[in-house]
Amino acid sequence: MQNAQILFPVNVPGAFDYAVPEDMDLSIGDFVYAPIGKQMKLGVVTGLGPAEEGRELKEIAERKATRPLSPEMIKFIEWTAKYNVASPGQVFRMVLRSYKALDPSPVVSHYMPTGAAPSQLTPSRRAVLREGDPFPARASEIASRAGVSASVVKGLVKVGAMQELALPVDAPFDEPNPDHPGMELTEGQEDAAKELVAQMQLQDFSVSLLDGVTGSGKTEVYFEAVAEALRQSGQVLILVPEIALTQAGMTRFEKRFGVKPAEWHSAAGDAPRRRVWREVAQGRAKLVVGARSALYLPFADLKLIVVDEEHDTSYKQEEGVIYNARDMSIVRAKLSGHAVILASATPSLESLHNARSGKFAHIVLPERPGAAVLPDIGLVDLKENQPEKGDFLSAPLIEAVRAGLAQGDQSMLYLNRRGYAPLIICRSCGEKLKSPDTDSWLVEHRATGRAMCHLTGFSMRMPTLCPNCKAEDSLTAVGPGVERVAEEAARHFPEARIEIFSSDTAGNPNAIRERMDRMAAGEIDILVGTQMVVKGHNFPHLTFVGVVDGDLGLAGGDPRAGERTYQTLVQVAGRAGRAEKPGRALIQTHQPEHEALLALAAGDRELFIGVELAMREMLGLPPFGKLAAVIISGPELKKTESLAKKMVNLAPRAEGIEILGPSEPPIGRLRGAFRRRLFIQAEPGVNLSRYMAVWRAKIRPPAKYKIQIDIDPQSFM
Repeated sequence: MQNAQILFPVNVPGAFDYAVPEDMDLSIGDFVYAPIGKQMKLGVVTGLGPAEEGRELKEIAERKATRPLSPEMIKFIEWTAKYNVASPGQVFRMVLRSYKALDPSPVVSHYMPTGAAPSQLTPSRRAVLREGDPFPARASEIASRAGVSASVVKGLVKVGAMQELALPVDAPFDEPNPDHPGMELTEGQEDAAKELVAQMQLQDFSVSLLDGVTGSGKTEVYFEAVAEALRQSGQVLILVPEIALTQAGMTRFEKRFGVKPAEWHSAAGDAPRRRVWREVAQGRAKLVVGARSALYLPFADLKLIVVDEEHDTSYKQEEGVIYNARDMSIVRAKLSGHAVILASATPSLESLHNARSGKFAHIVLPERPGAAVLPDIGLVDLKENQPEKGDFLSAPLIEAVRAGLAQGDQSMLYLNRRGYAPLIICRSCGEKLKSPDTDSWLVEHRATGRAMCHLTGFSMRMPTLCPNCKAEDSLTAVGPGVERVAEEAARHFPEARIEIFSSDTAGNPNAIRERMDRMAAGEIDILVGTQMVVKGHNFPHLTFVGVVDGDLGLAGGDPRAGERTYQTLVQVAGRAGRAEKPGRALIQTHQPEHEALLALAAGDRELFIGVELAMREMLGLPPFGKLAAVIISGPELKKTESLAKKMVNLAPRAEGIEILGPSEPPIGRLRGAFRRRLFIQAEPGVNLSRYMAVWRAKIRPPAKYKIQIDIDPQSFM
């Protein structure tokens, strides 16, 4: 007799023990049904061992006849949980995204001609059997295009002129062709591609940082490593920051490999997700492009993970299991013994430090191919170039846009603020409109006539009275959002075709693709956009980028603020001058002396990196130390503060650990819960995850109060 450890997708500390029925052949990784409480739940076998005498256990009820999770995937679940101080059941829930995918695909009847002619060929039958129509197809589809009833199709089956086929609803994905002709690479790109392919040919764990300026062809270069993985009959996962933004670039995958990749993202419905999960688990989906959660798909034979735009903060999941998909990609590769490529024009300082210290291979693409060159970047000091009263565009920005329009070129105005204005204030009493139960200002969206909270999603019609003093017509917009910038641009350039591109206006993936195609075709003169315009788009007629507020990311006490600002502005400026025409960028700022902006204007990345790394080393911040954050939240302020102080008092004593706080974060109240924050700094040799797990086990918060632990925090709100 055997006992099995079964992990369920629930928030519990670990697996439960069950007896294995004598007639059940079980392996680690098998999916099984077992009783938990009064329910029968699906779980996964994480361990097997001899039964203990005298110990009575509930029996496993059923084993699913499907491919088990690999041992590496089981280890990855456990590693993710330990490192991020989460329960393994929560991580397993991220893996088990589609219960229906554990079963074979349902089938549906399709029909196709046999080649035999019926004895009576009526006009209706002739319409069904005409050449050139796509077969096999469902009876309803055939009947619709022939203009007949489905009974005509089924009648042709009876006389032998058509045959019925049972085909899966979830069709397999087409096999990508690694030898499908791609773009011709430059000499520099060819050298970089050879280095990546060499890493792939080792067929062992490796991490490569592909460090290339914007527009240098990083995608085409890492495609060669993807092709090598496919030649090894392996699977490839390409992670992208936000899958909706890749729609305009999905044709690049199709052009290089001859087929569309399998896509995995939160916007996909149940049926597409079921199909992708099953095909990945069976090893048949060879090329997958997805957002961060795709990392937890149950790949059967993964050979390569590419993390595109590896610096992007959207790889960090901030709710549920809090993890960084970039870092977990490296862990997954190490456990499975395969390669990882981190690609970015502005690598994170952690990745850059690891590459320069020899932990990662460092592959550099310093140039754009052909005639394209990096744009000239200038700073506009707003203390010396103040916009007109009530405006937000300075004279240098206006003149640069005007010059571009005169030459038939496109311009982009960048501001990472959605809506019309980020603050609504009453002129009579000074009241600032906030989201209910949240210390977050409401943002005016004039296009829809609503006031919205971008943290909680709360939305209401724009009020006509001040909710505090009831004064009429006293509410006024303060500060600019993209709608307000577009309104101002329309005043300066009334003949220009101006469009806004933000998550409010983007629409579905098809709408995004259509708008980006029109921008690429030169049908938009001025694009006013948020960070959505930065990632993965190539506009050959764009020659000028104006950054409306270069200081936006520098506020708030975020130790990564300088790095984030530098990365974002490099990416924004890099949109300009990607074809034969040279590009130019201007950044409006009140802090032209900031090292991130000075380095950007000088085109001197090493200046910024040197200053930033020196500061971090002095303060013991990553990559020279470790960080964790704790958010304590609850419905009552005094109890929340008391719980935070109690937690500090219960902290284990340890060398190399410093605890800062509790303090009030910038958002002190969110969705009705008061919040207090702790920061924990640790020296490099400290096992911070283990320390946090031991500490967390010492305290049990009251009902409705939460303690959230974030290892390697990226957000400081």
